[in-house]
Parts: sequence; C-alpha cells; structure tokens
Amino acid sequence: MQTLIGQIDRIIYQNNGFFIATLKGGDKISAHYYESDVDNLKDAAVTLKGSWEEHSQHGRTFKAHSLIVNQNELFFFLNRVVKGFTKKLTAELIEKYGTEGLIDILDNDIERLMEIKGMNEKRLLKLSGGWKQFRSMRALGEFLAPFGVTPALLRLIAGALKEVKDPIEAIKHNPYGLMRINGIGFKKADEIALNMGLRTDDERRIQAAMEYTLSEYCDSEGNSCIEKNALFSKLDLLVALGDQRAYEEALEDRLREGSITILPSLKLSPTRIYEAEILLIEQFKRRAKASHEPLCNDLKAFCETHSLTLGEQQYSALELINRGCGLIFLVGYAGTGKSTTAKALLDLLSTRHEPSLIMTCALSGIASQRIRERSGYQSATIQSLLVRFESHDTMPFQVILIDEASMINSMLFARLMAKIDRDATVIIVGDDAQLPPIGAGSPLSDAITLNLAPTVMLTQIYRQREGQAIALIANDVRKGIIPQYQEHYEDFTFHNVDIPNRYALKNSLSSSEFDDVLKTHAHNILAAIADVTLQHLPKSREKLQAKQIREYLSAFQVISPMRGNTLGVDNLNLLLQDYFNPNPKKKIKTFKGEFRLMDKVVHTKNENLPSTTPEEFKEESEASERRIFNGMCGILFRIDEEEEIAYVYYPNEEVIVHYKFEQVNDFLNLSYALSVHKVQGMEYNTVVMVMSFSHHIMLNTKLLYTALTRAKEQCIVVGEAGAFESACRRLEHTKRSTVMQELAKG
Repeated sequence: MQTLIGQIDRIIYQNNGFFIATLKGGDKISAHYYESDVDNLKDAAVTLKGSWEEHSQHGRTFKAHSLIVNQNELFFFLNRVVKGFTKKLTAELIEKYGTEGLIDILDNDIERLMEIKGMNEKRLLKLSGGWKQFRSMRALGEFLAPFGVTPALLRLIAGALKEVKDPIEAIKHNPYGLMRINGIGFKKADEIALNMGLRTDDERRIQAAMEYTLSEYCDSEGNSCIEKNALFSKLDLLVALGDQRAYEEALEDRLREGSITILPSLKLSPTRIYEAEILLIEQFKRRAKASHEPLCNDLKAFCETHSLTLGEQQYSALELINRGCGLIFLVGYAGTGKSTTAKALLDLLSTRHEPSLIMTCALSGIASQRIRERSGYQSATIQSLLVRFESHDTMPFQVILIDEASMINSMLFARLMAKIDRDATVIIVGDDAQLPPIGAGSPLSDAITLNLAPTVMLTQIYRQREGQAIALIANDVRKGIIPQYQEHYEDFTFHNVDIPNRYALKNSLSSSEFDDVLKTHAHNILAAIADVTLQHLPKSREKLQAKQIREYLSAFQVISPMRGNTLGVDNLNLLLQDYFNPNPKKKIKTFKGEFRLMDKVVHTKNENLPSTTPEEFKEESEASERRIFNGMCGILFRIDEEEEIAYVYYPNEEVIVHYKFEQVNDFLNLSYALSVHKVQGMEYNTVVMVMSFSHHIMLNTKLLYTALTRAKEQCIVVGEAGAFESACRRLEHTKRSTVMQELAKG
C-alpha cells in the first residue's frame, strides 16, 4: 500500500461520500469521506493510503483506502463544519484554551467564551447551537457510519431525531423506526438494520415491512383496503422469506393492537383510513337527509334581482338548496359554470345567514384565493381552518362551501367534515374528471357513484366568445376524443416538435443511434420551451418589478408529467432558472443545486416551521411555529448569510417562512416547472405543457385534462403530436379499492 500526501484543490465529482478530486500538484485521487460534507475538504492537507490505478474517465488516479486530514482535528471541524466558527476565531480559541480545554468549555461552560474580544450574546448563541448540533451529529455519525449511512442520510436522521433524548439507543431498540423519517422508507431502514446484525426473520422486520407495504398501497397508490393475499405477496417481495405463517402472525398482532381493521369482505384496511371513510359515509348520508326551512318563495324573482341567467342544470342546484337540502354535490367539468353556480348558491344562502357565517375553502392557497375573488365570500385553505379551530368542537359557520373536492383524500375530508357544525349547509364542489387525490381514498368520486347525497352534474359548456377553445379541447380529452388541437385558437396553441418518420427511424437505426435521435429531440423540445418562455418573460418580470408577487407566481407556469429525465420537472427548473433569475445578488448552494435570491419555490413537506405574517416581519417580531403545507408556492425574497436563514414569502397564505440554510434542501424545490399532480387546484394565466413519448407511462386523459384546465388565459402544449393523441386515447378510469365501495357492496 502506498502513501500520498497533498492538498485538495478541486472536487471533480461526489456522490454519497465518495469523491474524485485533484490535488494542488495535479494528481487525481478517489476516496470516501463521511465525517462531514465532502466540500469541506477543499484546500485541506490530507494523507492518503492506497494505490494508483487507471480510471476509465479520469486517467491515472490514486485510489485511497483511507484519508486523514493533516491538521488539528478540532480546528478543522470548528472551521469547516460547525456553524459560526471562523478561521481566525478558531485559531484564537485553540491558542488560548488548548484543544482539550476548549472542548471542555464548549461542552460544559460555553459562557466563558464571552471573555473573547468581540463576542456577544447573539454570536455566542449561534456558536453554542452549532457545537451542540455538531456533537450530536458526530456521535450519531460514529455509530451509524459502519452501517452504510452517508453524510446526507446522517443529516436527515439527526434532524428528524433532534427531539429524541437518546437517538442512538432508539435506533438500537428498533432501527425500523427510521422508516418513518421522510426520505428513508423501509428499504433503507432495512439495509441499516441488517447491517446492524438483525436476523431476516426478526419480527420487528416483518411488522415494519407490513406497515410499509400497507402504507405504500394506500397512501402512495391511493387505495384504502387490500386483499390479504395481495398484501402477503407484496410483503414477500420486500422481505423474501416465503413464510406465510410469519406473515399471518404479524397480521394477527396488527389486528389485535387495532392498527389494521378487517372488513366484512375480508379485505384489510389501516384503521385510521377505515375510520375516516366510515365517518364520511355517516356524515354524507346524515347531512343529505337534513332539511332546513325554504329560503325564498319565488326563486325566479331572486334570480332576476341578482341578474342571474342560469342553465337548467345550474338552476336545479338552486332549487335543491332553496328547498332546504343540508348537503349537495355540485360536480362540473371545465367551462360548465361551477363558479357562477357556486356564487349563486352562496348569494341565496346569504338571504338567511350573515356573510360572517359563510365560509368557502379549498385545499390549495391559489384555489382558496380564486373562490374568494369569484364568490365575494371569505375563504381559507382547509388546513388553515383545521389549525385555527383545532381546539374547538366545531367551526362557527352555518354555510361551508368546499371547492376542488376531487383533490381531497379520505383522511383530510373526514377531519374537515367532523369540524363542520351539525346543522350547517354544506356545498361540495368538484370535477371528478381531474386526477384523483394524493393519498388514500377517492371520497368525491365514491360519494357520487354511491349516490350518498343529492348531486347536480353540470355538463353544458359555456364558452364566453369564439376562438376560446381550452374548455372544449379539455372536454374532448375527458371523453377520450382527439380534439381539433392543431387549429388556430385565441387561447390554445399546439407547438409541434416531432421526430419525422419516428417509427421508420426506430426500425432502421441501432438502439444507440436511436437513443441519440431521442436525445437530440428532447433538446429540440427544450429549445422550443425556452423560446416560449422568452416571449412571456417580459410580462412576468413587470409583475415582479411592481412587487405583485401573487400575480408573478401565477402569470406563467411550465408543467410536466414527471420529475425525471431531460423533459422532467427537475431539469426544466434548471433551464428556466437561468432565464427567470440569471444574475442573483445572493444564492445558497445545496445538493439539489442553487437556490437564488428571488427564485420561485415550492414547499415540499407538511411541517411546523418558524414563520411570521408580513406585518410581523416588518415589525421584526419573533417568529412563531406555523404548519406549512406541501405544495405552497412562494418567492425566496431574502437571504441572510450571517444568520444563515432564507426567507420565503407565500402570498396566497400571507405568511413568511424562515428556513435555516440546512433546511432549504429538505423543504424547498424550484417551481418554475411543476408536475401535473403538484398543480392540481392551481390556476395560471399561461400554462406551458410538455408533451413527449418519454413520459408515456404517465400520459392519460385524466392527467392531460387536469393539465389543460390549469390555464386561465393561454394554454401552450409543446412536443409530439403522437404523444398528445396517445394520451387522448388512454381513457383513465381511476380504479381505487376503497372502504366506501366495499361497505356499499355489503
């Protein structure tokens, strides 16, 4: 084994602790480093033990089996890893107190650092926090490193377990507890557990695998119950034991403890979802039978007074509410006048109830804002209502209108319905042609199919003027009809970027040659998207310069069916960031790439985070914890490099969230491009939809219909005509296995 000593000049490549770098003398090295971020090694003097080899891409490279940093270890970690310690301060502290003395002070008597010239309470607090985080991370890292835990994963685990008194003991007791951390899951927890020495037939492993399998089938795939044999088959794919008896025992344990419920049909359901859907059935049926006093004697006179010109279907909804119906479903496709009808219903109910007793709500902030603007009544997101009235038995409203109900899963729908006053009138508005909810269940679709309450279906399309085609094209797509999509319209454009003679080329070229054709074609589509973006950029920038943040965020949106590949959301965001925000004054570097000052961003996980209202922010008030929800879109308007905090303003929720730099990577993504699932419930002036055979697995009528109907003024589809037509032919009928359906069979 050879020894090489040098100073690291540049990191060429890194992935999960493995890196390739060049030394100051020009030699290339490859090694693993798990103590902290690989980037911390830049300019560090190191001793490497290993051997020289010829690397296929990088040439002659020293492959290191061990790496030691050639400097005072404490100096290296304080200066490079722990937040707040500069090189000058670190050197001064080690010189004054010595290595062991400084560690003792940092551990037990950090107030003594006030002896240092220039130290103040604010800086001391930052140093103390950084040191505590480092110490716990280091201990946890030393424990987990032998089990294949990378630095990125270590940070994730340490952050999730920061409130746990002894995280190491907790992991030893049951390593499968790690799978409840966002971003880990069963497979990674299982890898760690098996590396720790757990047997493959350990009951903790089987129980965790069952919990994970059931959760994936329900929360990720949208079902709320499963056949036992299907559950065991999926379970065996994970643990590969082939032991039916062990699976039966694990199931019996879950049934005894009550976390799984068995249905009359013998299907199995997570109890939390079972109880949610039972509550929904009861609520829908009871409220549908409730009857209030009629609202007015002459409904036609009411319509004339309010200048309402309604179609027959719209009028029938007013008749139901006027007769005193306690719950109705108002279901309509794009362009059928749902908003007009909803406002008419609320105006009718306002003849009896004060506006303060009428509340509209939706899942997303943009949908909530839209219903407020179109109806004139107060509105809020569903989550904010649940948080606001968490300590109350019910909400103090006598009329509740729930918009975009197709997006709401069983768990959330049940929580909302349980909070609505027993005697309130409930109007549930939705479009079941859109994508089903993210999460278990399909309450709107099930309630309509099972006829649980009076339902008004709006099918007549109201086009405001000639040349407007979005609603017509979307409704053709919904029915599986290929629309006249290449005609010239005022509000719809199909920008064709095809591969000429695609199938002939595929048959005549080799696999690698055709791959090159596909790569070139993907870049042609990117170029077309860039061209469209440049055309719309000036209008967006005007709104930003005028500080109209809400309008800026909803002016122009690129959407794609998938996150991955060249035409996926992640790559599109990198392209669009350089157009929308090319020369930022400040930026934060993360594993995902750069987050720049004034970037459009989306929050990605439900989490309690420190935040302020805009007024509190101006007054420099202390931040308080608020629930911040997945899918909220905002703008990164301030980066405080000294405090290492990024501030994001979410205009639809009127909140400013304070993210520590290390949280940015975990909670934010760029949002110049978003997935179709992410934009459900949203509305944008201009939508650009990517259409490619590379997304073929995702393309169907529900996805395409949802994408097209996000556009308010202009919808531009860029890509392959064949892919568009293929999506139109794939009629997607959502087939979810739900408790509501199963109980209806009984």
